[in-house]
Amino acid sequence: MTTPPLSKIEQHLKTHPHFYLSITGLKIRGWAAFFPFWWHAVRSKIQADSAPGLIFSDVKKVNGIQHTLTAWENQEAMKKYIYSGAHMIAIKVFRKIATGKTFGYETNQLPSWDEVHDKWNAHGREYYAETKQITEG
Repeated sequence: MTTPPLSKIEQHLKTHPHFYLSITGLKIRGWAAFFPFWWHAVRSKIQADSAPGLIFSDVKKVNGIQHTLTAWENQEAMKKYIYSGAHMIAIKVFRKIATGKTFGYETNQLPSWDEVHDKWNAHGREYYAETKQITEG
């Protein structure tokens, strides 16, 4: 019997005590914003999946809020991603197409999706894209 390969998170934790977890929850601003929202969301997800320093990425709709959960080697890797490429373009149009909050913190384990939504509700801060103030917890 062979053992399953280690996930990127498990590999990272073998040499580092923690990783940086980012939770974003966004709600589309109505039917007129639906297609622009998804255009930017898909392009940003494709960019994230190949971003240096990303060790985990998932998306899920919870209670009507579209969440992203990403784990990064460190906060600096996450910031390089958010302020570049397709994601930076999405930031520029964010206020026209969505509302939402973000929350980030260092940890050594992935939360369940129920925990993700609870943490986002309790600790998330409003996402102010036009001033480049993406707040972290």
